[in-house]
Amino acid sequence: MSRADEIFIENCKDILQNGVWDKEYNVRPRWEDGTPAHTIKKFGIINRYNLQKEFPILTLRKINFKAAVDELLWIWQKKSNNVNDLNSKIWDPWADETGSIGKAYGYQLGLKHKYKEGEFDQVDRVIYDLKNNPHSRRIMTNIYNFEDLHEMHLYPCAYSMTFNVSGDILNGILNQRSQDFLAANNWNVIQYSILMHMMAKISGLKVGELVHVISDAHIYDKHVPIIKEIIELEKHEAPTLEIDDVNDFYDFTVNSFKLIDYKYNPFKVKVPIAV
Repeated sequence: MSRADEIFIENCKDILQNGVWDKEYNVRPRWEDGTPAHTIKKFGIINRYNLQKEFPILTLRKINFKAAVDELLWIWQKKSNNVNDLNSKIWDPWADETGSIGKAYGYQLGLKHKYKEGEFDQVDRVIYDLKNNPHSRRIMTNIYNFEDLHEMHLYPCAYSMTFNVSGDILNGILNQRSQDFLAANNWNVIQYSILMHMMAKISGLKVGELVHVISDAHIYDKHVPIIKEIIELEKHEAPTLEIDDVNDFYDFTVNSFKLIDYKYNPFKVKVPIAV
């Protein structure tokens, strides 16, 4: 089986066996019918993915690879906070009548800040440092801007990315305050693995490890039977990732990335999303 499958199964079993329910609390998330969406959670899950060995996408069920990449580019490349710039409808529940999700995600990455070397937004500063000062211990982004939280329609979940170069190997740590494990776990892993590949390629580095730190890893009540079914399905080997020869971060497109021999189970259960 793929390493992504193995990690996902281990995490799900751990949450279900050792997690804590919030059923005695008045929770914020709601299902479409207005009923409260309760969760069982595990605090402080840490996973490591060696991106040199394989691309960490689930084979237990199909993950919409192109949609995941499109969302990543929407945030990190377009630095957009408007769903009209996104090809999927994932963010529509949090958008206003203009399509805006407020001062969240891509908006924060696009804000320019002054440095002694010049004025950069967070993405361009990472690119500058990886090319000019790769062994700095200060190459990171953070979109959890307390000043703007009141103008965000959704507080950032995956909020911080730290890049670290060892020799000619680029490693990274993704920090996430909260994660809907069924809907978003592998989705986020795919996205930030792609980001690691992008940053390594344009910087002349080799991609290394992605470390994923999740503070509140939870499974929603309506997701429990779905999770139990998925983790018993057939496992497959991980596909191979092919990347076009692109040297500029802003030249990558969704079609720059291809999965070769991606095998998965035909799992057609619709996953309800709590908002």
